[in-house]
Amino acid sequence: MAAGLGKVGVFRNHLVRCALQNSGCGKAQCLITLLAWGRNTVTASDLHAAMAGARKYRDTNVKRVIDGTGLSGKLGAVVLGMSLVAQPLSAQTTSNTGPVDLTRQVQLAPVTAPPAVTVAAPLPPLPVPHWSQTDAQSLLAAIKGIGADGLIPKDYQPELLSAAIVKGEGPELDEIATRLFTWLAEDLRDGRTPMTARVQWFAVDPDQDVNPTSLILADALVRRDIKGALMALAPTVPDYAALKAALPKAQTPKQAALIRANMDRWRWLARDLGTQYLLANVPEQMLRMTVRNKIIKTYKVVVGKPGRTATPQLAETVEGVIFNPTWTVPQSIVVGEGLGARLVNNPRQAAREGYKVTKLSDGMIVVVQQPGDSNALGRMKLDMPNEHAIFLHDTPSKAAFNLPSRALSHGCVRVEGATELAMTMAILGAGMTPDDAIAAHTSKTYTKVPMTKTFPVYLTYFTMARDVNGMLRSFPDIYNRDAPVMASFAQPRQAHTAQRKSTEEVIKLDNPL
Repeated sequence: MAAGLGKVGVFRNHLVRCALQNSGCGKAQCLITLLAWGRNTVTASDLHAAMAGARKYRDTNVKRVIDGTGLSGKLGAVVLGMSLVAQPLSAQTTSNTGPVDLTRQVQLAPVTAPPAVTVAAPLPPLPVPHWSQTDAQSLLAAIKGIGADGLIPKDYQPELLSAAIVKGEGPELDEIATRLFTWLAEDLRDGRTPMTARVQWFAVDPDQDVNPTSLILADALVRRDIKGALMALAPTVPDYAALKAALPKAQTPKQAALIRANMDRWRWLARDLGTQYLLANVPEQMLRMTVRNKIIKTYKVVVGKPGRTATPQLAETVEGVIFNPTWTVPQSIVVGEGLGARLVNNPRQAAREGYKVTKLSDGMIVVVQQPGDSNALGRMKLDMPNEHAIFLHDTPSKAAFNLPSRALSHGCVRVEGATELAMTMAILGAGMTPDDAIAAHTSKTYTKVPMTKTFPVYLTYFTMARDVNGMLRSFPDIYNRDAPVMASFAQPRQAHTAQRKSTEEVIKLDNPL
């Protein structure tokens, strides 16, 4: 044991290094070896400290987790196994038919030797954690009261759990309680609605990576706080709390169903949306800039027309603010409307109309609209790369912002007061001075300002939410997206799958007109 580190330090550091960084001992069954060793030498308080270290490591790797290269699955397996340490001694005794002490079978590789480059064998299934009757009773109470969070108690088989509790502690209670806890935790964290009912929802929720179910379960059992662990999964946005408060006051079953559907939609997003972010609610046709969950500025927006040009639901990151953008005219206009043929041999006319025209070697004509007040993107664009080619931008056509219904675009989001938004983003997210932001705007030349702070942008779909004044109200279901969500709540709960976003066709429409 390393001097001064202590058994929990060795346990945690080796566990984190080997399991989470794919390094360390390099043995396929290193985890099981450590767990078997840990059962005999590590106390519940040691486990708590080790879990805290694992959580800290996890939190520093959120970005790596979100893009799919991270540690979530291994961390979950680690912590679920670690939860076994807290089992009563009676559950840890060995027999001819009990768990095998793998410390006698698997040798840890010397720490001084580099890990062998081999294909690791799959880990054997980890044992189901032990549930005391007290913890199971807490889970049963949480299930019975889960209607307050817009979920359906019968989905989580309270009668089955109650019967298992009456029978007493043992493998049957362990299996049932673990399974039902898992279902409830998944629905509270990720949403109950199956992915097939989340129409055009391409926003990937990172919560199952950041906070895997196995970690939630282990933490709940170690802390002996089942309800607290589950309630901690609720979205942090004030809108969710407002919907929850409104649910028991619903006037009709339909209104209650609508509230539940919109509560669930918040679970489809990250629990913590960030310190500062932009959020557009498509049915409301408004954009809000939010800092620490307080709305500091709102803007009217024009969103996509229903049908193929509907604005999809996305969770992206603003990478830069572009002042005085150019616009590459789509080929549907260049060829289909004859713009290219009209301008390709008349450069002076093209310049007068604000275009630069290039004919490529293969005969293709490329038309780029130059910066200016008449540019289709107006005087600013937020650069938020995504496969849909959707972004927020200004527009020279301001009249549409005065209309009560503004679902008029080809998918992109036009923003009223876009110049102010661009300057605010440049100051908050890129560290520009107000004078520099003004200079970039008035230069009338293409200027891209890279963001130096993370600034998420969410294109969402809530038909009941707080409006920009903080009042809870309903909005028109302009894309008819409520029906499949509400229908799914009327059906038995479906098991969660590996699907993380809609598998519908990605419709790339780069025409903001």
